Amino acid sequence: MRNGLYPKLAAQGMRQNRRFFVPYLLALAGLTAAFYVMSALCADPGVLNMRGFAYVQVMMTIGMFVAGILSAVLLLYINSFLMKQRKKELGLYNILGMGKGNIALIQCWESLFTAVLGIGGGLVLGIAFHKLSTIALVRLLQFSIPFHSSLSLPAMVTTAMFFGALLGAALLLNLFRVRVSNPIELLRGGSVGEKEPKTRWLMAVIGALCLGAGYFIAVTTKDPALAMAFYFLAVILVIIGTYCLFTAGSIALLKILRKNRGFYYQTGHFIGVSGMLYRMKRNAVGLANICILSTMVMVMLSGTLALYLGQGELIAAQYPASLNMSIRFDPAQGQNPNLEGAAALAQRFADEHDVPVTSLRVGQYMQVGVTEIQGDEFPGAKPGYLTSTSNDNTANRTLFVLTAADYAGLSGQPAPLLSSGELAVCGAGPAPGPLTFFYYADLDTTLSSFTITQALPALSMFSVTANMTEPVCLVTADEADRAALWDFVGHEFTRSYTLVLAELDCSNEAELALVDAWSDAVITDEHFFDGTGSWESWRVDSRAEMSVDGYSMAGGFLFLGIILGVIFLMATVLIIYYKQVSEGYEDQGRFEIMRKVGLSQREVRSSIRSQVLTVFFLPIAVAAVHILFDFNLVARMLTMFGVRNVMTVALCTGGTLLAFLAVYALVYLLTARTYYKIVR
Repeated sequence: MRNGLYPKLAAQGMRQNRRFFVPYLLALAGLTAAFYVMSALCADPGVLNMRGFAYVQVMMTIGMFVAGILSAVLLLYINSFLMKQRKKELGLYNILGMGKGNIALIQCWESLFTAVLGIGGGLVLGIAFHKLSTIALVRLLQFSIPFHSSLSLPAMVTTAMFFGALLGAALLLNLFRVRVSNPIELLRGGSVGEKEPKTRWLMAVIGALCLGAGYFIAVTTKDPALAMAFYFLAVILVIIGTYCLFTAGSIALLKILRKNRGFYYQTGHFIGVSGMLYRMKRNAVGLANICILSTMVMVMLSGTLALYLGQGELIAAQYPASLNMSIRFDPAQGQNPNLEGAAALAQRFADEHDVPVTSLRVGQYMQVGVTEIQGDEFPGAKPGYLTSTSNDNTANRTLFVLTAADYAGLSGQPAPLLSSGELAVCGAGPAPGPLTFFYYADLDTTLSSFTITQALPALSMFSVTANMTEPVCLVTADEADRAALWDFVGHEFTRSYTLVLAELDCSNEAELALVDAWSDAVITDEHFFDGTGSWESWRVDSRAEMSVDGYSMAGGFLFLGIILGVIFLMATVLIIYYKQVSEGYEDQGRFEIMRKVGLSQREVRSSIRSQVLTVFFLPIAVAAVHILFDFNLVARMLTMFGVRNVMTVALCTGGTLLAFLAVYALVYLLTARTYYKIVR
């Protein structure tokens, strides 16, 4: 047999089976392009020269790992489907005189063509999208990055080797399948029917229990730290429950419907229920895969979008000025910063570097971790605060205490009128009335001489904490009241700070340069802090620098979420498409028999529509339920990143769900049309 015959047969087989091969090649090209983009970004030398480069590199590395695993699973799944659909063709080659070695050569040529078209096309597509992705990433990170737009040879080699290895593994599996099968099995491979599956009540009960346990964890978890710890446990339980219920629960439901004579013995219901029942053992796994992948896409996109959109609010709250100077001191050690001297230093340094200062605010505050007491958690306790923290983060509070003068200095508003023993609360906090503090070592030792009399607008710098606890900001009448509280709490649990807020009129680049110059001056000038009093440490944070770090993390997450979301969506679409095509060929003969025995065209069409709609929209309905129960857990975890606006998370989740439903409906229209063409 001439060697030139094998590539011709391989090319002819791919053309004749283009309904199967074209989506396969498109998927391979898409996965290759996505992998190349992440690999090129990770290896881009320009990334190493930017602030916050570690976030982008870590995100892209994680993305490559996840995309690699998903690509392997998806390509091997599609390859298995292609082999099943082509068993008759390969068996016919064997019957006509070709040996298994000849068939192996045809498969080798098919794999070579697939690699050239899929991997080669994916690299070309990836190179084209590399530039667009860098532009998108710059927009998300909100600062310029010196990306290289040229080809990345290391990324091309890594991508080609990885996907070449996947195609090689798929080829070895195909050769093994042909080797262990005989021609008769190959010819009958596509016609093997399914036995009626048994009702597995134990699996259905296990599925219901796992799903219920996962939902319970998701709904009842309030502590952000526990939310992070329990999240993967809840995900695993929901995945197990989904597979069990789709596999066993769906069969049990279909058998219950079959026993209902009034429902079952109708033309549309009879055909749909009986058809799904005999295929549900294999169908259920595909439906569960679609459900899990759809849930992953929506959770990934909604969570990363909420994290990204929450960055602006978080940065504005934590860094209310261009330069935020925090001076830590300990009054018990006789330390006391000079507020006027600290402000003068900031003003003088900015003037020396020709950076205009538009406003300068100064104030002191005390910070302490406490536990909120409500009801009778402790013997004889009244609503108030225990001067220590607990293991329950939902009860812990970060308490900020200012004097009326400090409030005026930091807010720019008039000082509140307070008498000795009176407090004002800024923003969220305890209701007006007596406020009791309990000493952590002795609940009988209380300081209950404070009464909340006023509610003031929240100060942004005290409305968000860097940890998982809720902030509470209180204002005392004077320094004597704050000192009394400080003495009662104990300095081992307390931090005192002076805050200098300098608003600058300059670009982000000039602001970053000023912070770098400050760091250099601190190291080189031993008299730099003369005239600022005595203190323990001095920290300078730039809003521009924190924006770089914040958006590097959040933008990297969102960019990664979009890429992986597209990959997961691609996997979902392909599973749906091949499922529809496979079932279309299986149902073609069945519906032809039904037409011959008298079923009208309208009844056949109605039965097809009922069956396709049921099978198609069941996974997305279950995925939507998963998303609703998962909402609380995601919102709690996002608080660990400073995103506390539940409405932002809700809008992102709802918007993602609606957008995915629209895409899912479009996929349904396209794949259902293919199914209809086959069965007609």
